[in-house]
Amino acid sequence: MGNVPDTIQTWQMIQPFKKDRETGEVTPGKLEKTQIPVPELGAGDVLVEVAGCGVCHTDLGYFYQGVPTVNKPPLTLGHEISGIVVDAADDVKAWIGKEVIIPAVMPCRKCYLCKTGRGNRCLAQKMPGNSMGIYGGFSSHIPVPAIDLCPVINRGDIPLEKLAVVADAATTPFQAAKRADVTIGDHAIVIGVGGVGQYMVQIVKALGCDTVIAIDINQERLDTMLKNGADFAVNSMGKSPKEVSAEIKAYRKKKGLPGYGWKIFEVSGTRPGQELGLALLSFTGKMMVVGFGPQKVEYSISRLMAFDAELIGTWGCLPEYYPSVLSMVTSGKINFEEFVQTRPMSTIAESFEEAHKKSPDQRIVLVPDF
Repeated sequence: MGNVPDTIQTWQMIQPFKKDRETGEVTPGKLEKTQIPVPELGAGDVLVEVAGCGVCHTDLGYFYQGVPTVNKPPLTLGHEISGIVVDAADDVKAWIGKEVIIPAVMPCRKCYLCKTGRGNRCLAQKMPGNSMGIYGGFSSHIPVPAIDLCPVINRGDIPLEKLAVVADAATTPFQAAKRADVTIGDHAIVIGVGGVGQYMVQIVKALGCDTVIAIDINQERLDTMLKNGADFAVNSMGKSPKEVSAEIKAYRKKKGLPGYGWKIFEVSGTRPGQELGLALLSFTGKMMVVGFGPQKVEYSISRLMAFDAELIGTWGCLPEYYPSVLSMVTSGKINFEEFVQTRPMSTIAESFEEAHKKSPDQRIVLVPDF
């Protein structure tokens, strides 16, 4: 258990990248190491010493692509966090000393959406590195509500810092699978199997999907997925949606699989990935939009009517699901450590730039080294 600090050491986003619409001139974003106050903990709040914080595509969107944060800069990014509780308000003192995962989105638990099971999209939710004031995960410590914490139990020899990715990369796919009503015997397609997608494949397989098809433009990723839950893989590099569809149709025919009812998870967040998913969506199918991208895609929505199909967005994950996902990780149902790497938090600028240029095959988790 760590000591309660006088200040929080942190890497703040002072300003994101900006592009002048008229001139096209780009003003680089700025990250700065600084200190911020440790707030007085209110009822139900705890202070967590950060063990690790994952670098997520969402963080890169805030920093590089102008995606707005609720709280304006300067603020600390980072929402994939694991750590140890080192201080707590009087009513939640029992949390002190416990290893925890902090959910990426924390609902208010009072509104209509929360009370009807849609708290993952609670409009008053708090998200570290976005809507929790200046506080985020790329820090030495972070104050959060205790009610949403996921206790880490029986992690074995898995380092606590690596479990940070459970807070988003592994739980977001679980929420998507639940939203798609994945059941035993289903057939699924996952488009984009880097980052979140590699967990998407494993989770739908673990939840009982009979067939899982992985699609990506990186053959190495596809080969890895064939060892971790995928039954068939399609390299879509340089191929039209029609050509990819033909490969899948041939596989279905070979295996005697139906052409209806497939559940498609678009995780790449790219225009080609989204266009491919829409092209593959057919009779009584569901397409889950898991990945984010700022681009617009054209689609004839009347096809949804003709196919009696569904196009569904999915956001974050209910904190209530975290223990189930963590159990899947610690029990080995999800191959976890192969897809995670750790680096000192002082490499944040280089790590952001690297992940922005090309999504890494191993999720980057930054470990505080202030």
